[in-house]
Amino acid sequence: MTEQLKLGLIVQLNEQVEAEFRKLAELGLPTCQLAGWVPQNLGKALAEKVKAASRSTGVVVSSFWAGHTGKTVWDFIEGPSTIGLVPPRTREVRLAELKQGSNFAAMIGAASITTHVGFIEENPGNPQYISLVETLGELAEHCDRNGQRFCFETGQETPITLLRTIKDVGTSNLGINLDPANLILYGKGNPVDALDVFGQYVCGVHAKDGFYPTDGRSLGREVPLGEGQVNFPVLIPKLLSLGYEEPITIEREISGDQQIHDIKLAITVLRALL
Repeated sequence: MTEQLKLGLIVQLNEQVEAEFRKLAELGLPTCQLAGWVPQNLGKALAEKVKAASRSTGVVVSSFWAGHTGKTVWDFIEGPSTIGLVPPRTREVRLAELKQGSNFAAMIGAASITTHVGFIEENPGNPQYISLVETLGELAEHCDRNGQRFCFETGQETPITLLRTIKDVGTSNLGINLDPANLILYGKGNPVDALDVFGQYVCGVHAKDGFYPTDGRSLGREVPLGEGQVNFPVLIPKLLSLGYEEPITIEREISGDQQIHDIKLAITVLRALL
């Protein structure tokens, strides 16, 4: 593993952040993406705890994963009307919350915020798409004033729709957090091929695996890394060939002992590839 390309883990932000960071250090993981889904908690006191935890453990926050309030359903039926900034009904509130997430990221010294924007409209002439681009521009400019990138996490949109959205927003601080499993779980594309479309914008990567959806209503099934349809032995070298140097962040969306087992398995698989 090169000095630049480090492994990390998604960590949920809470008051016990130092204990969470110590778990990472014990696993030999020097970075994390810190995920915060409770905007009202994103104040100076918690930011100081994060910075203290980072100093004491050596774990660096590579990006702040900014969540939002309100109903969110991760499927193909209710997902388009509940996820991210796409739904007009909740957009204003969530824009303010993501700006708050950007301010928190600035307090802890994170270089970017990352989030799911949602099921972005594929028709660029649709008024909903045009208004979303305006909203994203406002958010991106806010992040830029905080010295940050704004990173779209892949999932609900096709690669070409995401590329067009980035071009249409037009600010210089936009990037992509490539979750290769999400492209498969949502049936939106092959992650290896997607790098041909938007590889130049990838500034973060989730190491997660899964299978394509089969029923048109529910996402595909997430599985331990190396057991699904993400071709990591091809994906990792292709990322390196594009000059990718940021962390690779492991994500396993289960809990308990099995999650720890699968995280350790992912570390072994990734270190062999790197």
